[in-house]
Amino acid sequence: MKNRYSVLKKPLITEKSNIMKEELNQIAFAVDPRANKIEIKEAVKKLFNVKVLKVRTINMLGKRKRLGRSEGKKADWKKAVVTLKEGERIDFFEGV
Repeated sequence: MKNRYSVLKKPLITEKSNIMKEELNQIAFAVDPRANKIEIKEAVKKLFNVKVLKVRTINMLGKRKRLGRSEGKKADWKKAVVTLKEGERIDFFEGV
């Protein structure tokens, strides 16, 4: 994983992640399943110009879905929770 834009796919904007952002100064991202913690930390540092304290990763299993008799499965994906240094912020929606 050399390109930092290919490591981070998208930020996870949910009710739980907003609470984590406000109270614990943590941001959640959907990341490439092959990325490790060091690559994720470097990508966040370079893209957002913030200091990262630690990174936690979780392998999420895709949900099973049914439509009538046919059954399918959503893709597996990887989530990273990044803890920022005190005083650092990442704003995804500025001026909204």
